[in-house]
Amino acid sequence: MSGNIYIYIACMAVTTYLVRILPLTLIRKQIQNRFIRSFLYYVPYVTLAVMTFPAILDATQEPLAAVLALIVAILLAYFEKSLFLVCVCACATVFVTEWLIHMTA
Repeated sequence: MSGNIYIYIACMAVTTYLVRILPLTLIRKQIQNRFIRSFLYYVPYVTLAVMTFPAILDATQEPLAAVLALIVAILLAYFEKSLFLVCVCACATVFVTEWLIHMTA
């Protein structure tokens, strides 16, 4: 990274400011379009999923354990089980899978 660091900081500050202030200044009334409203409704969930998903796959020693735990968590969440149960079962899946892999190795 060569160059003046203050230029980089200024560019990031302007970018961050514009992303936050442009919607406030350009959109004055309530959005009526159903597609845009539904799109904006799901943006926080998608952002959280995009940040969480790679961490799920990299959090274990064995990728197979992470994939199995993800499948277990998705299935339990689909059947509307509690968050605590989903977390405990996903952790148990990782523990058992890694234990079995290391026992057979």
